[in-house]
Amino acid sequence: MLIGFIVFYLLASVAIGLLAARRVHNTADYAVAGRSLPMAVVVATTFATWFGSETVLGVSARFVDGGLGAVVEDPFGASMCLVLVGLFFAGKLYPRKLITLGDYYRQRYGRAVEVTCSLIILLSYLGWVAAQITALGLVFSMLAPDHVSVAGGMVLGTLVVLVYTLYGGMWSVALTDFVQMIVIAAGLLAIAWFAADLAGGAARVYTYAAQADKLRFFPKGGMHDWLFFIGAAITMMLGSIPQQDVFQRVMSSRNVQIARRGPIVGGLLYLGFAFIPMFVVTAAVLVMPEATGLLQEDPQKVLPTLVLNHMPPVLQVAFFGALLSAIMSTASATLLAPSTTFVENILRNLRPGMSDQQTLRAMRLTVLIFTACVLSYAVAMQGTSIYELVSSAYQVPLVGAFVPLVAGLYWERSTTQGAVLSVAAGLLVWLVFMLTPALGQAFPQQLAGLLAAFLGMAGGSLGPQWIRNHTGHVHHFEASAEPIGRGA
Repeated sequence: MLIGFIVFYLLASVAIGLLAARRVHNTADYAVAGRSLPMAVVVATTFATWFGSETVLGVSARFVDGGLGAVVEDPFGASMCLVLVGLFFAGKLYPRKLITLGDYYRQRYGRAVEVTCSLIILLSYLGWVAAQITALGLVFSMLAPDHVSVAGGMVLGTLVVLVYTLYGGMWSVALTDFVQMIVIAAGLLAIAWFAADLAGGAARVYTYAAQADKLRFFPKGGMHDWLFFIGAAITMMLGSIPQQDVFQRVMSSRNVQIARRGPIVGGLLYLGFAFIPMFVVTAAVLVMPEATGLLQEDPQKVLPTLVLNHMPPVLQVAFFGALLSAIMSTASATLLAPSTTFVENILRNLRPGMSDQQTLRAMRLTVLIFTACVLSYAVAMQGTSIYELVSSAYQVPLVGAFVPLVAGLYWERSTTQGAVLSVAAGLLVWLVFMLTPALGQAFPQQLAGLLAAFLGMAGGSLGPQWIRNHTGHVHHFEASAEPIGRGA
């Protein structure tokens, strides 16, 4: 029954995605769904994109090991990222009618910053997509251990997601996300209800978590512990803001009101539902004698093992349906986002005469190539936890791309020179701290890089100007919006 349902669900997801692909006629349709998505779909695709394997498997494993303080990065920082996007970024970016976030860097600072920040954004997706592929391999190998290896499961799951993402782009991603959000919500609520019953009630699970000190959020130590707590919190809270997948959901909205409210609602929903896997895995520790051994071997297997060994088939179907929905919705978004960024902001700088149809074909080909690269990376990184793969991915855009975005939107005196020095200083300091263990243990590397990026922006913009932007000006604020696409 379980295997049959999984096969049916995978086929249904592909069918929905291919049906949505009929709406794709040009680059705007493929990249931002023609800027026509209603509120419900924007909320659903935002929530489903964020609610991935790291939420179900990674966050729950991290929580049962270290408590709430260990998951400040995700879901707390991740959800606040979406809220911040809705409050401070969506209203300023949506009227500019852009295809990618790299287009904004070009408008504000010129092509050199556009290409550099686009490369930073591209690299950051390796870890995130690899985490989803790793989770697909883990799920399929647990469902059919005698027939599918972890690597084989990675290949199988990736092919399913690739098919509908390749053809339908943002339209396919949005509509499959809408269905997958419903499956995620229903499946996890049913699992939590049954897990609480197995453990002797929700009150017993809560009491155990409190007595085991799992509910402490803030650090007990001094300045050192607080610095690393803040560093972890801002990694996804701020590092996820200059990301193409978030930007695509803003720009795919039907109007600016939806662009603002959709991420906020999606982020709050994400935070609420992220507590369910944490609750269920805590119940699993109470229910399963083998939980202690699994925690030492691989904490990510605790929750799936509880479902497979202690729940009826209908709830197994509900759980694995929700888990696959979470993984596929995130994987499809994170395959599409870097591919559109590469074509729009790197390839089109190398081949400026490309027509819209040529651009569309290039985006689809890039999705295929990027998928193959990430699959290879995921196979090579087997053994790395899903949570670590995701959290490490956001440090690069945090130190390299966040400050130029914020300064460009909120500080009129920011210049191209300031952006260049911000990127250079942020990345350089981050690398020095990362490659020097003594420094990295004394001060969080991502916080050091972020502070250096702010100093680089301030010093580069206020000091004598040697680097000019593509229009020949040093202090510039191009308030006028470009038409959708490349523009000037």
